[in-house]
Amino acid sequence: MKTSTKQSRRHRGTPNKIETRISGLGGQGVVLAGQILGRAAVYDGKNAVQTQSYGAEARGSAAKSEVIISDGKIGFPAVRKCDVLIAMNQEALDRHLKDLKEDGVLIVDSAYVKKIPETKAKMFKIPATEHAEKAFGARIYANMLMLGALKKTTNIVSERAIKKAIENTLPKKVANINKQAYKKGERLIK
Repeated sequence: MKTSTKQSRRHRGTPNKIETRISGLGGQGVVLAGQILGRAAVYDGKNAVQTQSYGAEARGSAAKSEVIISDGKIGFPAVRKCDVLIAMNQEALDRHLKDLKEDGVLIVDSAYVKKIPETKAKMFKIPATEHAEKAFGARIYANMLMLGALKKTTNIVSERAIKKAIENTLPKKVANINKQAYKKGERLIK
């Protein structure tokens, strides 16, 4: 009797659904990062739902992007308890840490997150904004560095899919620098 991939993954204990929340301030590229992640998941042949919310002022107000990636059907489009939390500023961490699963993954931009409460989650501090300014001349690329760190720490999507998603989401004139920022984020994970 042949076991399906879905059954064998479940049998091995690998989750077939991953819920991710990317949070920060409007203008930090939180929504764009979520859109690219969701698109990459689809390119990998998975189901994905991406939702977003941000304050009325957009730039400078709270923003979040949620991405649910699954091998099967996705019954509810919002993240309840996330497997992965990316916090690009202190307020985002303070607001969303309670929703991170105990065995989850926490990735913070250490340029803006200084106080991290005790957590059982696996934690990665990435100086994304600092490296974005230094390597690419603008902090706007910090979101791509965080996406690279996410990929490296979780293997949530394939390298090929992320690159294709960046190319198909952004104009050609900026896609290349965003792919470079993504790769830099991968290298920041030790």
